[in-house]
Amino acid sequence: MTTPLTSRERMLRALRHQDIDHVPCAFMSFSAMRGRCQDAYEAVERELELGLDSFLFIPSSWRNMRPNHPDLRGLPVRLPPWVDTRLWVEQLPGEQYPVLHKEYRTPTGTLTTLVRKTEDWPHGNFVPLMEDYQIPRAIKPLVTNRDDLNVLRSLLQPPSAEDVAEFHREVQRARAFCDHHGILLAGGWGVGADMVGWLCGLQQMALMSLDQPELLQDLLDTIAAWNAQRMRVVLEAGVDLYIRRGWYEGADFWSPALHRRFLLPLIQREAALAHEHDTLFGYIMTTGALPMIPNLLQANIDALIGVDPLQAGPAPLETMRDALAGRVCLWGGVNGALTVEEGSPEQVREAVGYALATMRGVNGFILSPVDNVSAITRNAWRNVDVFVQAWQQGRG
Repeated sequence: MTTPLTSRERMLRALRHQDIDHVPCAFMSFSAMRGRCQDAYEAVERELELGLDSFLFIPSSWRNMRPNHPDLRGLPVRLPPWVDTRLWVEQLPGEQYPVLHKEYRTPTGTLTTLVRKTEDWPHGNFVPLMEDYQIPRAIKPLVTNRDDLNVLRSLLQPPSAEDVAEFHREVQRARAFCDHHGILLAGGWGVGADMVGWLCGLQQMALMSLDQPELLQDLLDTIAAWNAQRMRVVLEAGVDLYIRRGWYEGADFWSPALHRRFLLPLIQREAALAHEHDTLFGYIMTTGALPMIPNLLQANIDALIGVDPLQAGPAPLETMRDALAGRVCLWGGVNGALTVEEGSPEQVREAVGYALATMRGVNGFILSPVDNVSAITRNAWRNVDVFVQAWQQGRG
């Protein structure tokens, strides 16, 4: 190519499996950088200073601005005004830790959850509606039966007019920012089984797929209908890439057959909805992806975000390259936690070199640590610099 591409053009061409000037590098998540910055816009500018193909994700609210859903990026999740919440702390017999007891009282019934307040519980005397920390600490998850599902439906409201208006205001700022810097604009997140895990627990999710398949299907359909309302707001505003999180949708939690039965149709519908709005569709799955390759090929996704070379299975990078290249953009290539955060500079250089060599000649690869660089240590920051330098030297 004779004319240099902007970062946005390079990313879009990689996502569409087209020729590019060189392999882009965009960190799918960079919590350590966010911790140094006032907001997402400053974080993007800092990443651009490193030479990365950064992208802006909207809504851009930080985790601490999402008290009901810290692990679900996207539009606010607010409880309707007719819900009365009550929360108290108990010391139950036989329990090592205090127990947080939370109730959501609605006209259709009451939802209850009990969560151990362990020493590393990050929310004080508060329990979010849904998030990762609750899963292993819940004595009783929020949703356990069909009556709970009926109450849940009354809690899951579409975005309010005020939240939609606020989002549209950010879209104007975000689009101007992206145009100025020549970068990709992304939005989301969509959610499916991850939300089942938050509401029911991961073990119960697996058991429901076998013992109560109708209940699980109804729960997933309820989440999908709620998610579609939120998704349309983002798509209609205009983004380049819509992202669905699927950390709990890999083979660590689902067999390929169960994924095909319960999740694949929902993913296909969301991908189709994104494509109706001329928006690319990315799917985050950082582990357990190899057994899901046949399903991923049917899902009509544009990008598999989180291609980890250290996940279980034979030669993950080569396997996914051979099966998906040219049909699904592969985003990842280097493990973030073990290699970038804890490894030596030489290990980082080797990992970057291996990823670039493995994907050489592939139209549709974006280099990134998987799935995050979150450690704020000298070793991690040094290795980020090594990562970027190795990419710049070997990207072609």
